[in-house]
Amino acid sequence: MRTKTLKKNKINVVTLGCSKNVYDSEVLMGQLRASNKEVVHEEEGNIVVINTCGFINNAKEESVNTILEYVQKKEEGIVDKVFVTGCLSERYKPDLQKEIPNVDEYFGTTELPGLLKALGADYKHELIGERVTTTPKNYAYFKIAEGCDRPCSFCAIPIMRGKHRSTPMEELVVEAEKLAAKGVKELILIAQDLTYYGLDLYKKRNLAELLEKLARVEGIEWIRMHYAFPTGFPMDVLEVMRNEPKVCNYLDIPLQHISDSILKSMRRGTTKAKTTKLLEEFRAAVPEMAIRTTLIVGYPGETEEDFQTLKQWVKEMRFERLGCFTYSHEENTHAYNLEDDVPEEVKMDRANEIMEIQSQISWELNQQKIGKEFRVVIDRKEGGYFVGRTEFDSPDVDNEVLINAEDDYLRTGEFFNVKITAAEDFDLYAEVV
Repeated sequence: MRTKTLKKNKINVVTLGCSKNVYDSEVLMGQLRASNKEVVHEEEGNIVVINTCGFINNAKEESVNTILEYVQKKEEGIVDKVFVTGCLSERYKPDLQKEIPNVDEYFGTTELPGLLKALGADYKHELIGERVTTTPKNYAYFKIAEGCDRPCSFCAIPIMRGKHRSTPMEELVVEAEKLAAKGVKELILIAQDLTYYGLDLYKKRNLAELLEKLARVEGIEWIRMHYAFPTGFPMDVLEVMRNEPKVCNYLDIPLQHISDSILKSMRRGTTKAKTTKLLEEFRAAVPEMAIRTTLIVGYPGETEEDFQTLKQWVKEMRFERLGCFTYSHEENTHAYNLEDDVPEEVKMDRANEIMEIQSQISWELNQQKIGKEFRVVIDRKEGGYFVGRTEFDSPDVDNEVLINAEDDYLRTGEFFNVKITAAEDFDLYAEVV
């Protein structure tokens, strides 16, 4: 029997997927607060908004399961209304409406004003940079562009997010100033493709100039770059990285593969020789730089020879940070026309092999840090440790620095100089200097 909840209208925003979704949820929450709505993030509320991910199979499955979970709660009378937004909703709205009709309404990635209206709020254009951050107070994801113009064969993002659209620099500077005023010290720049920034607005790649402007914002101490595309990389960015202390010596550049035949089929617009040369130029320009990349194994037609080429290259390149994914066969992508011919267990074995190699490389690189001093920011306290990061590490995906909480009292969000005393594959142990 349905029991109507007595809670007043409290809106619970549930975020799934990547950092770009985190950002979108924060903007939504900022808009709701501006309309005097009570809004929480992944806590209890009688109105639920699920911001979904539609990128690969695992993410889609998680999104669908979350929708079903809240629809069940609605049927039991625990929540009153369920709204769905984000990438899954953008990509599969007609199917979802048919399969899960008990959702109150579905919205795509560009339908924020409609979603707000359904929640009894107005969309306020003047709220530049106003959002409710859900990350620890010292860092925030900072989206500089939306959408993507790249033709990668395996990727459904352009279907869900549309064409590349840069955010004007003056708006981004205002947003950075507002975040700094709230105590944010680290901006993590995100976009589907950072290196394309400015082409649509300024008719040139303008990431370097944006970095210089953001570095002038008082209170911001670290600026970190995520998701740069290798083809057409604007090399003036390296100069800014070398000369501007606030720009972290860190770059996340998803390379996906290195076998020429696979790169061609993936429509990446590059070759093994060009990619290797680019990385050599990075290291020559900024020797200190930590390079993070992601790879895909099990792409259609990936032979054992292709995989061995990739494996050997990973050993040679010695990336500071690396993640590996198995290929997901996504409808309406160019690669969907190819036969998904690498068996699932072979994909998993290949991913595990790559990560074993990386684990050894990471261990060796970390051993070289013992006895050295680093500046770290403290993100949180966990168990008996304060957990921090160096400028070479991004939250949630990279190394962490563990400092014994019994030896030192450290404030979260503050910077400290530490000395590394011990190291594992992905963790460093340190004491405050």
